[in-house]
Amino acid sequence: MSDVKQLQEERTQLFKDVYDGRQPKRVPIELSITWDAAIPYAGMDMKTAQWNPETFETFFDKVCAEFPTDKAPIAPTLRPPGFYEILGAKGIIMSNTGTMQHPEVHCLEVEEYDEFIADPYKCMVEKLMPRLFAALDTEPMRAALNFAKGYKAKCDIDAAMGGVAVEMTNKYGFAALPKGGMTEAPLDFMADFIRSFTGIIKDMRRNKEQVVAAVEAILPHMEKIGIVPASSRYARTFIPLHMAPFMKEKDFAKFWWPTFEQLMQYLSDHGAGVKLFVEQDWMKKIDYLASLKDRVEMQFEFGDPKLAKEKVGKEHIISGFFPITMLQTATEKECVDKAKELIDILAPGGGFIFNTDKSLYSLAGPIADNLKAVIETVRTYGVY
Repeated sequence: MSDVKQLQEERTQLFKDVYDGRQPKRVPIELSITWDAAIPYAGMDMKTAQWNPETFETFFDKVCAEFPTDKAPIAPTLRPPGFYEILGAKGIIMSNTGTMQHPEVHCLEVEEYDEFIADPYKCMVEKLMPRLFAALDTEPMRAALNFAKGYKAKCDIDAAMGGVAVEMTNKYGFAALPKGGMTEAPLDFMADFIRSFTGIIKDMRRNKEQVVAAVEAILPHMEKIGIVPASSRYARTFIPLHMAPFMKEKDFAKFWWPTFEQLMQYLSDHGAGVKLFVEQDWMKKIDYLASLKDRVEMQFEFGDPKLAKEKVGKEHIISGFFPITMLQTATEKECVDKAKELIDILAPGGGFIFNTDKSLYSLAGPIADNLKAVIETVRTYGVY
């Protein structure tokens, strides 16, 4: 067995041990370096590199070679610009710097709630998608052709990204785990594109029962997209949690939690592990998270690590909490000390994956060097 293959097996086992509830040999390290960070770090232009699959290997390799995490530190983007450009997307657009952004948009009007509730899929396909994608807002044959063009572009770019990702995983011996699905809490889905963040907040006051009916109606769709053929405790379904931290608990308990809890139960019943990105500060609602079952991985953005360990650390997996702002503003020693502090709090007994509090969108200035020091510290200090 080659040294790289052995390293890959050791890294893979670290994550399997955590997912299975065993204490690994050391704390596994997982990071998400976005294309927004990786492309400039490799000396390339964001506005051009994303369009050209021939560039992917260059910036992937640069990041993978210099940041030796246990899972690959960079992954295929969820927002390839070609797909959105061909379809004339209004909900995902490229900024003047090349970043793919999600402006505040909506495609469902208040008076259309009943139509959406009656048949969400039909409403989305026939009415809402043409509002979000200009190329679909035309006569049926041309809309179908435009959709086919967009889908072909997405398949091509996915194949190119996926090929490079596999190549890097094997070249550098990163953990080899199957890819899981992705879904959203039903209310978050309604807020992201259907009614917008501000729209859904107004609706929770003025159209309460329609909001409840809408999230219940869209739940089967969110369940379906959360499962893929490879779904398992190792191929985890990713769910970013958006709206909940901004809601009063009574609204959270009425509009957000019930369908999310049903979604989590569905994923559990179908054998899918789950990774939650716990956005903002959930400490006031952490008892809700503690009530979930089946070893959910929770990447916390903000909050109290000690409270998280106390409340969810026995039954679930904790990651996150390391503030990426420190990499920009703190000294190397301060960054290293923070990593050690989190290991001391969260690692005992297992169930901890080291990660930053969110994805990295820059490696400029001191960020890269501080990050390298943190990775090396976790590798040596996080040994059980």
